[in-house]
Amino acid sequence: MRKGVKAVWLAAITGTAFAPGVAWAQIANPTPGQGAPVSAPKPAVDPQDTSAIVPDKEFEAAIPKLSDDINAPLEPIEGFRPAPSQGQQAAEVRAQVEETFTDAGAEDPEFARPLSALAEFKVEPATDIKVDDAKTVTIRYNTVIEGLEAIGLADRFKALSSLENGDGKAANAAMVAARAREDERLAIRLMQSLGYYDGTAFSAVEQVPRNSGNVQASVTASPGALYRLGTVQVVSDPTVPAGLLEKELSLNPGDPIEADRVQGAEANVSLKLPQQGYPFIKLGQRDILLDEENHTGDYTLPVSLGPRAVFGEIVTQGRRQAFGADHMRLLRRYKPGTLYDVRATDDLRDALIATSLFSVISVEPVRTGEPGPDGTEVVNLLVRQTAGPPRTLAGEAGYSTGQGLRIEGSWTHRNLFPPEGALIAAGVIGTLEQGLSVTFRRSNAGQRDRTVQLIASANHSDYAAFESFTGTLSGRISRDSTPLWQKRWTYFYGVEFVASNEDRFNFATGMRDRGTYLIGALPGFVGYDRSDNLLNPTHGYRIKANVSPETSVRGSVRPYARLMLEGTYYRPVSNNIVVAGRARVGSIPGIGRDDLPPSRRYYGGGGGSVRGFGYQELGPRSPDGRPVGGRSFNEFAIEARYRFGNYGIVPFIDAGQVYEGVYPTGKGMRFGAGIGARLYTNFGPLRVDVATPIGRKEGESKIALYISIGQAF
Repeated sequence: MRKGVKAVWLAAITGTAFAPGVAWAQIANPTPGQGAPVSAPKPAVDPQDTSAIVPDKEFEAAIPKLSDDINAPLEPIEGFRPAPSQGQQAAEVRAQVEETFTDAGAEDPEFARPLSALAEFKVEPATDIKVDDAKTVTIRYNTVIEGLEAIGLADRFKALSSLENGDGKAANAAMVAARAREDERLAIRLMQSLGYYDGTAFSAVEQVPRNSGNVQASVTASPGALYRLGTVQVVSDPTVPAGLLEKELSLNPGDPIEADRVQGAEANVSLKLPQQGYPFIKLGQRDILLDEENHTGDYTLPVSLGPRAVFGEIVTQGRRQAFGADHMRLLRRYKPGTLYDVRATDDLRDALIATSLFSVISVEPVRTGEPGPDGTEVVNLLVRQTAGPPRTLAGEAGYSTGQGLRIEGSWTHRNLFPPEGALIAAGVIGTLEQGLSVTFRRSNAGQRDRTVQLIASANHSDYAAFESFTGTLSGRISRDSTPLWQKRWTYFYGVEFVASNEDRFNFATGMRDRGTYLIGALPGFVGYDRSDNLLNPTHGYRIKANVSPETSVRGSVRPYARLMLEGTYYRPVSNNIVVAGRARVGSIPGIGRDDLPPSRRYYGGGGGSVRGFGYQELGPRSPDGRPVGGRSFNEFAIEARYRFGNYGIVPFIDAGQVYEGVYPTGKGMRFGAGIGARLYTNFGPLRVDVATPIGRKEGESKIALYISIGQAF
């Protein structure tokens, strides 16, 4: 910003007379001042004083007479006695001084002896030097700020103040004074940021009361008048529609000249114009000419618009490419020929990042020079890419009472079958579960956000409720959320074929027996997510629904359906406390409990169910004391998530029960209570929960421990 001229500058120097005896250097080199006028120096001789002037007759009589004959011979040189020179005078003085000194005595013989050899000198550091480790002197001071409260800058000043940040202590008075001077400049900058360009500030460091030893550092500010915008002018080519720049700039005459407001308005232009067809807009350097008399400022902003543009094609460059432009066209959410919108460009870049196939990726518009409709120009999107490492090794470990230790590892090649065709090999080793699986996954299959999976797996499970050997072939089509790309709507549907050899308690014989079940299912899921974070939500809600029509064959065909509905809610009650709640119900109509394979029944208890109880510990039990599961269940949970830094404490209460019938009646509800600890990391919170059942019964866990990644819900 630059200030305008408040008054006419006076550049002429008038009325200066040079008196006799005044040297020119005195006039040409005056002592510089701070804008004060330069006075002519006083003459060394008063022009009215004639007492020191020699009369002309006396002056001429003192001059030796010269011969009028220019050809006359010169007088003899012997007749002249020239005045002694400066060198002769110095010699005479030196001779007189020398006569005053007597002869020096005989020289000491010690000075005639030769010097000792340098190698004979021994220089060793002193060992008996003691340094007193005195305490550092500290000056304590109080800070007083005046004049900023009225314009709302007191808190901001204190946050940035050198005096305040010094905590009232300094090594010496010079340090206190330096901090005070720095705060003077800070106060002026802050006042100018709000439009108070005439603001002044001064500081003082003194003892209050005098000679009391109590040091006080004060900064006193005077904001002065508030400057407002006089005129607002944007220098640019015309836009389509007209007035688009002025609309998005949104600065009006009379608005205070606040730095944040002006910069925010210009940033809004840089943001909104590329959303409305101007990808190459550039803002020049603003100019604000201040008028100190009227306390206004005339604002001028030069803008280079560039062409109004429409989308063209996608082109890609890169030495190592993960996939080509054809697959990228599946990811775009715009049609060629539509008006350029930078949000569509950003969306394409985010979709490419979400594939996890690139180490370097950028998307930018480039001019083609081709004319488009309505006076526009076609721009292509240039994708510069470098493929990243396609392979990943991952691991996960957890522990819970009743389920024991569980370790899962996987190897993934994310682009073995390009584009985006991944092969995943995974294994599970645990106290109660072991298994292997192979998955083929095609991301963005045929359209954006659609995933196709084919899975083959073999598992062995040995839980308290049953033991099973299971083989599964399944396929599904899904739309999934990821931590990088969280989606509001998610779904999947598919087909599943299961062969499982399981043991169960046969109530007809009163004994346990084994049998093989062949199961066919058409699982489906739909979810609606309005939470703010996939792994650590702090506000919002989620709704999930599962429907799986199935049939099991063991001697006869028995069709049934597995149904489940879940809702979670998150609400912050303060800056560091979030209250979270969950409700979940399920039902399996169409088949009796004892005809249902044990692995397809509902169970309750555990870290993802009702904490305080072991895995599958809730619900009906067989005569041998082992869980048998049920056809319906309900679960409820509420917890308070208190976070401080990267750590958190979470007290919680869970409730739930499993029922033999189709309907979750709510009778016989069991409760568990506990407390958890959280360690927040960049990939989600690490969770450790400890809980105990309320009204514990014989055979139930006294204390249950759960360790995993992610919140409980």
